[in-house]
Amino acid sequence: MSTENKLLSTYRLGDLQLSSRVVMAPMTRGRAGQEMTANELMATYYEQRAGAGLVITEGTFPSRMGVGWLHAPGIYTDEMAEAWRPVVHAVHRHETPVFMQLWHTGRTSHSDFLDGKLPIAPSAVRHQGSGTPTPKSDGKEVPRQTPRALETHEVPGVVHEYHQAAERAKGVGFDGIEIHGANGYLVDEFLQSRTNKRDDAYGGSIKKRFQFLKEVIEATLTVFPSNRIGVRLSPNGKFNDMGSEDFREQFLYVAEALDSYDLAYLHLVIGADFGGFHEMGEPMRLSEFRNVYSGTIIANNGFDQESAEQAIGNGEADLVAFARPFISNPDLVNRFANGWPLAEPNQETFYTFDAEGYTDYPAFIPQQELVQRDASGAK
Repeated sequence: MSTENKLLSTYRLGDLQLSSRVVMAPMTRGRAGQEMTANELMATYYEQRAGAGLVITEGTFPSRMGVGWLHAPGIYTDEMAEAWRPVVHAVHRHETPVFMQLWHTGRTSHSDFLDGKLPIAPSAVRHQGSGTPTPKSDGKEVPRQTPRALETHEVPGVVHEYHQAAERAKGVGFDGIEIHGANGYLVDEFLQSRTNKRDDAYGGSIKKRFQFLKEVIEATLTVFPSNRIGVRLSPNGKFNDMGSEDFREQFLYVAEALDSYDLAYLHLVIGADFGGFHEMGEPMRLSEFRNVYSGTIIANNGFDQESAEQAIGNGEADLVAFARPFISNPDLVNRFANGWPLAEPNQETFYTFDAEGYTDYPAFIPQQELVQRDASGAK
């Protein structure tokens, strides 16, 4: 098979058959309402994009204390879980697998989201970046707060919340889960020395900083088989005030440790498009991870069709996840297959709360079909 065809070729992901190597990346879009529950609008959105080989949902809160984004969904009650069932069915109608991303926002949250409680984190290290809008701020950003460091005895309870969320996801038909270990949220905060200053079983060394993610994986392994669990990491990212001096050693250790679990995939936010690179050293490359991780690698962030083909063709990645291109091109795979132009998304509607900029992006109609429609009087 030629290099140019690999992105659109089928792929065996564990026991799942993917129609292509194009993955819909998880993207927070803020359409779940104040109730933080999946809804009909979201089902339409995901079904429109079910031409992907694999769909990964937006980040979904596994617990009440994990909440930290306006109108993003949760799955920490049975009612929240059931609201996801129509979304799963909508994607499955197209024989496309769908994984749920589990997302605990950690120190990036705010007490306005948490009934007045401080956000939790591995250590009491304040986010030094810009503020965040909250349910009480009328859309304005409010200053970050210093989070409360979890006590050692509390950590297993947080791990158990991931287990419960995985059970609920499986119960409503999700094919698997992705553990969000990227972009400065709770799991990433445990992994990185910048935010983990602990000296107990969960910090103080590269190995101990991996312990929280290790326990989350092992807890969810009692729900899903290993080939239905993925992990997302962002070794180069500075988003949410991240970046650690020992990042290369830390993330190579994590990837090598994850390799022993025979996971569905390792999902790497490797490019600079999402928040840019930190300045702690030369950015890590896909090839470094390929050297220590033998399973499926999903590459993400800043790829277009050409660079995706290149990453797959040279063996550095097996799948490529696209985010913004899927926002404005629900038929992205068809556009890739036919060489059709890509529509640009409207950034002003990325995080609004209705259908505009969400489900109103049309599929591409070739000129020949338009002419035929005009000739037949079709509308």
